[in-house]
Amino acid sequence: MNDKNIDMLAFPDAESFKNIIADTLKMAQVKGASQAEADLSVSQGLSVAARMRAVETIEHQQDNGLGISVYFGQHKGSASTSNLDPEAIRKTVEAACNIARYTSEDSCTGLADGDLMAQQFADLDLYHPWNISSEAVIELALECENAALDFDARIVNSEGASVDLNAGVSVYGNTHGFLQVEYKTRHSISCAVVGESDGGMQRDYWYDISRNPDRLATAKAVGLKAAERTIQRLDAQKLKTQQAPVLFVPEIARSLIGHFTSAIGGAAQYRKASFLLDAVDTRVFPEFFKLVEYPFELQALGSANYDSEGVVVREADLVSDGVIQSYLLDSYAARKLGLQTTGHASGVHNLTLKDTGKSFDQCMKALHRGLLVTELMGHGVNTVTGDYSRGAAGFWIENGEIQFPVEEVTIASNLSDMYRGIVEIGNDLDWRGNIRTGSILIENMTIAGSD
Repeated sequence: MNDKNIDMLAFPDAESFKNIIADTLKMAQVKGASQAEADLSVSQGLSVAARMRAVETIEHQQDNGLGISVYFGQHKGSASTSNLDPEAIRKTVEAACNIARYTSEDSCTGLADGDLMAQQFADLDLYHPWNISSEAVIELALECENAALDFDARIVNSEGASVDLNAGVSVYGNTHGFLQVEYKTRHSISCAVVGESDGGMQRDYWYDISRNPDRLATAKAVGLKAAERTIQRLDAQKLKTQQAPVLFVPEIARSLIGHFTSAIGGAAQYRKASFLLDAVDTRVFPEFFKLVEYPFELQALGSANYDSEGVVVREADLVSDGVIQSYLLDSYAARKLGLQTTGHASGVHNLTLKDTGKSFDQCMKALHRGLLVTELMGHGVNTVTGDYSRGAAGFWIENGEIQFPVEEVTIASNLSDMYRGIVEIGNDLDWRGNIRTGSILIENMTIAGSD
């Protein structure tokens, strides 16, 4: 990788990539495959980590990968390689074909239907190489951590600051004649530090991520935010076990929506492993609740013209008036359920929760007395039953204002009750992901602390 920047000029042109996929598909057909699909990814990156005012690691990454799936009738075989030489690709195709001949027949396997392939391809402005030298990236990582360490004398240690640059190209093609190339970038800055006081030690973090480096927060701002959050958590207290409202900050609230998308995913539905089984056209949330996908937003992290099967994606309501409008299906799950793919073979695309018009401060006023959650720990979520129990940290709120930091509590409920109990959604939308939401206020949960 060149030391000045990650530049698309370092990649072969789009036609070269298309030719690799086209040749791979032809090989599969020559060997008798009735259908085939192949995907190719090439990425380059630079990652710099600083810790305690010194450079800890500098990593240059360059990754290649090609995967091929072949179908002999309803028998499927898949193989992959990181070697893009013609002979290596030939052996990979051969391996996939050999595997297919020995796999069990599956009536639901095969490419997505040909008439569902995307036909139009908007420029979504997803490629923005960061024109910066390695030395300048190092300076940014040090600046980020130094800002955090210098913020307050109570910041005594660091888990490090990192700056990451990544540029990649991906190609997908299948024997329906679909063949497309995408160039994308993804850059981030992050920092995590440790603070100490008589009440013990606390850690916290902050980060920013964008396809366009010009839209990233400054390294200094990220470091200062990480330090400020850490200092705010010092002298944390425990709570007595009680029932109270809970307000999730946006970066934590995102996980609540993630549990929902998992529960209405195709695999969970056809395996009958979901607390939202057969829930389409059912009201699960309050009437004001609305979830919408916006796949064609410029520069957004979840934007795409098609999913990983080539199926066209669409702007659509996933939840409207609190009622589930659709499952999230790829072609295999759709066939299992007797439905049609929804274009979600690669997940959701800029899934956005509409707010109720209140700011974060107004959501705290609406909370009045309860727990503001800023961190979750553990994995106590069962999407089969909906049972929810996770370790949490944050702040205790009285009269709509922060009183003191809180640690070592567990929040518990059932996701069905939590979803019905949503009373406010803040307009403090967090754009740093494929699921975007503001703060979410839930009317009542069990907060387990010390008795």
